[in-house]
Amino acid sequence: MPEDSGQERTEQATSKKRQDAREKGQVALSREVASTMVMLGALMAMALSGTWSVGRLSGLMTHFWANSAKLPISSSGIQPFLIRLAIEFFLTVFPVFLGVLIAAIAGNVIQIGFFISPEALSPKFSKLNPFSGIKRLVSLRSLSEVLKSILKILCLGGVGWLVLRSEADHFPMLIQFDLIDVAQYLWRMVLKIGFFSFLVMAVLAAMDYAFQRWQYEKDLRMTKQEVKEEMKQTEGDPKIKSRIRSIQMELARKRMMAAVPGAAVVITNPTHLAVALQYQSGMTAPRVIAKGAGFVAQRIREIASQHNVPVIENKPVAQALYKAVDLGQSIPVELYKAVAEILAFVYRMKGT
Repeated sequence: MPEDSGQERTEQATSKKRQDAREKGQVALSREVASTMVMLGALMAMALSGTWSVGRLSGLMTHFWANSAKLPISSSGIQPFLIRLAIEFFLTVFPVFLGVLIAAIAGNVIQIGFFISPEALSPKFSKLNPFSGIKRLVSLRSLSEVLKSILKILCLGGVGWLVLRSEADHFPMLIQFDLIDVAQYLWRMVLKIGFFSFLVMAVLAAMDYAFQRWQYEKDLRMTKQEVKEEMKQTEGDPKIKSRIRSIQMELARKRMMAAVPGAAVVITNPTHLAVALQYQSGMTAPRVIAKGAGFVAQRIREIASQHNVPVIENKPVAQALYKAVDLGQSIPVELYKAVAEILAFVYRMKGT
């Protein structure tokens, strides 16, 4: 809105604003957390299936070299061998693929839960606008992503270099080992590099997640006018609500006044308060059918006088009834005696 253009976004986002943003796919999601979870899943899968995978690969390579002279050179003859090679390779790397898949799903679920936004998945032609693309490329967010990627490359590269440097003395000795021992050594070194890389990634992911949460909360902030407009949409205009309440109170007052002619007695304070009681044979206790203060009390007295309803002044009883008994409720036990005396006086006045 034009009048909001000069306002600062100082207000925390409302629950409705958060829900609307979530439905649009706007969530606090860190790619680094997902990447770290993927690395953790791959490491766990490699560690658990390492011996089995290395043994399977070693067996495949041994079989290949042992039978290399027997391999047919025709395309039809080598096809079964290639099929077996593909199956063996798939079975070898399948545990890692499975671990990566589970970790990738978990990396998103732990951040935003199980959630799919149809609106975020729908195509938006505005993204094809080259000018908008250029703006995104030169934005502060894009710059931060580039710097973050450079930092990640430097850190992971440094970890790999340090691990390789610490193992450099063992490399010349590898020529004395057989193929299986070399494969197992390289497998352990890969796990070592992966473990230290994971530690670095975990630190970077924690920093990135904190930044994404801060950026998300900042982007969701609202102006005071936006909060007011949202309250109008969800709860209604305060002026209209006030008008509805006044109409409802007026209707309730009219119904209350219409019940006064059926009262057995009206007890007053003498002028400030008025309480109309109804009592008929068969009722367990008198019931308050009208009460009020000030102008309402005056109106109750006027209607009672017009319909020959006795008006009795009793300040303590009037105050007790006004404070303790709501409309339509029977009087409490502690007021039975005082009200009974008033009703007995009224009945004597009427000669009944």
